[in-house]
Amino acid sequence: MSFPRYAEYKESGDAFIEEVPSHWRTLKIARAFSTIGSGTTPKSDNHAYYDEGTIPWVNTGDLNDAVLKESNRRVTEKALADHSTLRIYPAGSLIFAMYGATIGRIAKLDFPATVNQACCVFGGESPIEVDFLFYWFLGLRDRILSLATGGGQPNVSQDILRTLRVPCPYKQEQRAIAAFLDRETSKIDALVAEQRRLIALLKEKRQAVISHAVTKGLDPTVKLKDSGIEWLGQVPEHWEVMKLKRVFSSVDYGISESLSPEGNVAILRMGNIQDGRLDLSDLKFVDSVDDRLILVPGDLLYNRTNSLDLIGKVGLFAEQSEGPVSFASYLVRLRTVPESVPQYFAYLLNMDGMLGMARSLAFVAIGQCNLNPTRYGMISIAAPPRKEQLEIVRYLDTEVSRIDALVTEAVRTMEVLSERRSAVVSAAVTGKIDIRK
Repeated sequence: MSFPRYAEYKESGDAFIEEVPSHWRTLKIARAFSTIGSGTTPKSDNHAYYDEGTIPWVNTGDLNDAVLKESNRRVTEKALADHSTLRIYPAGSLIFAMYGATIGRIAKLDFPATVNQACCVFGGESPIEVDFLFYWFLGLRDRILSLATGGGQPNVSQDILRTLRVPCPYKQEQRAIAAFLDRETSKIDALVAEQRRLIALLKEKRQAVISHAVTKGLDPTVKLKDSGIEWLGQVPEHWEVMKLKRVFSSVDYGISESLSPEGNVAILRMGNIQDGRLDLSDLKFVDSVDDRLILVPGDLLYNRTNSLDLIGKVGLFAEQSEGPVSFASYLVRLRTVPESVPQYFAYLLNMDGMLGMARSLAFVAIGQCNLNPTRYGMISIAAPPRKEQLEIVRYLDTEVSRIDALVTEAVRTMEVLSERRSAVVSAAVTGKIDIRK
C-alpha cells in the first residue's frame, strides 16, 4: 500500500529530518512539555520501602513499546516521603529508557506511577500529543540512540532528550497520524503474531519428528517391546536397551583457563550449542591446549553446569574448522564407540524426553545445577543397530532441514514485516507521507 506525499515542504531546521510539510513546525522537547522528569530507586534492602507497597514503581525493564498496563514492583508511602526525586506521574505520561539493557524502549502509562532514575517521563500540558510523541520516538529510535554518550553504558541523557526537536503538526493532524499508525501497526503486529505461531508449530513438529524417529524408528510395521524405561515406553523389538555410558568410548572435561578475544585455539562455550549443532560464529580463544582436547568431527559436547533449563543440551562438532577448536570446562566431550553413529546420538540426546531425564538427575543448587558424566551415563536408552542409526540420520537430516528452512522463511517474513512497520511509522511522523486522504 502506497501513500501520497504532502503538496509542499520546507526545511525543518532539524538535523534528523531535512524537510517537513510546509504547514508543520518543529519544537524542542524542553519547550513542548510542562513535565519532564525522572525518578530514583529506593534502597532495595530497606523493606519499609517495598513491603506491602501500593504505589506502582516502573523501571526500564517494564517498558514494552506499547501501553504499559502494570508494573512489576510497588513502593510504599514512606519511600515516597523519604525521596524527593520520587514522584507520581499521571496516567497518559510517556516514558523513555535513557540507559541500560532496554535503552530507547518506551511506554505510555495506563496508570499513575513512580519511576526509577533510568526513566525519563514526558507529560503535562503540551502542543505535542503524547500518542504522536510515542510514535515519533519509535520511528526515530536508531537516530536518537546514535546521540548516546558513554562507552561501557551508553546513555541518552535527559539533557540530550530535552534538546531534540519534534515535528508539530496541528493537534487534529497529530491525532489522525497516531490513529492511522494504531491501525497500520496493529495489522502488521497481527501478521507478525501469525508468523510466531507458525514458528512455534514448526518447532513442535521438528521435535515430534525427531522424537518418533529415535524412539520408534522408521518402520511403522515393526514389532515393539516394552523397553522397561518409564520415559521411553515401547521400542522396536530388535533395539538394544542399555546404559548411555556404553555408547561412549571416552569422556573428557574442557579447559578452565581464562579466555580472550584472540589466540591460537578457539574455545566453545554453552552459547555455541544451538539446536543440536555447534555454532562457531561467536568464539573466545586461548594460546594453546593439550592436543587430546582438540575436537574432531563427530565429537559431542554436552553442558554439565548451568541453569536447569540448559543442563544436558548437546552439540555435534560436525566438520573441521579453519583452526584448532577446544571447549570450556563446563562442557564435556563425548566420543562414541565405533558401532554408534554420533549424529544419531546428537538427535537422541536433545529430544525433550531425554533432556527431561538428564535434568532430573542433575544436582540442583542456588542459581546453578550440575550433571556429572557418571550420573549422565547411567541414563537408560534404547538404540538400533548402526545401519539403522545411519538410515534414521539420513531421514532426519532431510526432514529437519526442510522444517528449518520453513522456520528461516518465517523469521525472514517477520523481519520484513518489522522493517515495514518501522518504515511506515517513520514516514508518518516525519511527514514523508500524507495520511489525511
